[in-house]
Amino acid sequence: MPWWEVVGWVGSVLVVLSLMQARVWRFRVMNLVGAVLATAYNAVFGIWAFAAMNGAIAVIDVYWLWRLGRERGDEAVYAVVEVAPDDAYLRHVLAVHAADVARHRTVPAVGGDGAGPAGDGPGVDLAFLVVRGDETVGVVLVRDAGDGSGVVVLDWVTPRFRDFTPGEFVYRHSDVFAAHGLRRLVVPTTPPGAVRYLERVGFRQMDGRVWERPVDVR
Repeated sequence: MPWWEVVGWVGSVLVVLSLMQARVWRFRVMNLVGAVLATAYNAVFGIWAFAAMNGAIAVIDVYWLWRLGRERGDEAVYAVVEVAPDDAYLRHVLAVHAADVARHRTVPAVGGDGAGPAGDGPGVDLAFLVVRGDETVGVVLVRDAGDGSGVVVLDWVTPRFRDFTPGEFVYRHSDVFAAHGLRRLVVPTTPPGAVRYLERVGFRQMDGRVWERPVDVR
């Protein structure tokens, strides 16, 4: 098979696979690479209609990657909404995503079905929704350990935005933790693949297992 045929097939496969991605960043990257390869392939063989179409797709992908990258840390795009631990909407979000949420917990559920705050027992004192426009993209739950420490029970992001770090906006406004008498936040275990994220939002590993972050008082 001529190598240009390989390029064409690879581009087509990447475009198809990109449509199967739940993560918005990964979708755009794969779609862009596939579109660029498809554009080159069609241009070489003079198939200009498809070259133009794939070229336009590549430009659109570049725009969205630029926009998503610019908005990654923009507080004007993401908002943090504090809600009651037994808030009905919060319970609904956690119930809908119960299986995925369970994989990202740092503290095992106690009682209940583990699908929402009720499954955490009465110890969850602070609950936050991270929203992008009218879309809920993350949830952070914190339990007061009673010694000035807040245990992060859950720091969860929807699959679409898992390549981003919307949870960081909760920690940026840590005065809300100080208002509840907390002096430090603790993550008792290291969630899979979370090391870079924890370091980015200010946590430091203390004894090879527990992660700790001081609460900043403004």
